[in-house]
Amino acid sequence: MSESAPDPRLQSLTNQLLPGVVRTVRVAGFDGSDVLVQLVDGEGKKAEIGRIPRHEASMRRTEHPSELFEVGQEIRAEEIGRWREGQLHLSARACEIPALRAFLLAFERGQVVTGTVSAVHNFGVFVHVDGEPEGLCTGFIRVPDLTWGWISHPSEAVEAGQRITAEVILAETRSGQVTLSLKALQEDPLIRFADQVGRVLTGPITKIVPFGVFVQLAADVVGFLHLSELTDQPVETPDQLVDEGGLITVKVTEVDLQRHRVRLGAAGGAV
Repeated sequence: MSESAPDPRLQSLTNQLLPGVVRTVRVAGFDGSDVLVQLVDGEGKKAEIGRIPRHEASMRRTEHPSELFEVGQEIRAEEIGRWREGQLHLSARACEIPALRAFLLAFERGQVVTGTVSAVHNFGVFVHVDGEPEGLCTGFIRVPDLTWGWISHPSEAVEAGQRITAEVILAETRSGQVTLSLKALQEDPLIRFADQVGRVLTGPITKIVPFGVFVQLAADVVGFLHLSELTDQPVETPDQLVDEGGLITVKVTEVDLQRHRVRLGAAGGAV
């Protein structure tokens, strides 16, 4: 499998989602729907005032956090950063279920886990990860992490009740979820396809977009042909020239393993 260079922007976002330091805080009051808390740091120290945003108060749905907390109550909360001129923000939901937090903290990126598909939706797949606390569903697979191949719906890759083996991408205490990848345990099909650069191939058009077309070149390999390669004549969209499902002959001009994409050039018209 290929090892892609990490995207600095993605890495920055991932770092923000990693579990933070857990603090003991005392509820001081409410600011709208946020919870104001005092950090309990020991005797003789001026207690810093922090904030628990409403969406970080609980995994349960409530009208107002006063339904959950009372002034003076001590709770545990996870640090999530500083905003509003340096004020510390915390998450109570990250510490709400101790068994869930302990379960999530045991995961490491790249760890291989097993589980059972719970539900399949158009936006992704929920998974019961083996060993998770009873009554919870902790695993989630995003659509791009299901397979290297082209699918129109996650149900083409997995089904409810199916046993799977997946790789851990990220465990988030604030969401109570571990993001998984099936694709990470599969060989990137572009590795075997990389020697096709320069070859002329014929394949079906799988999708038409305003600026070009995607072409199926091999199993789980799709390349992109820009509109400018289709014709020298001025046209507004590719569907004025070709149809989805129609065959087209193209030349493989680049196989980019880092960005996982195949660029195509003109090598004849639609067939």
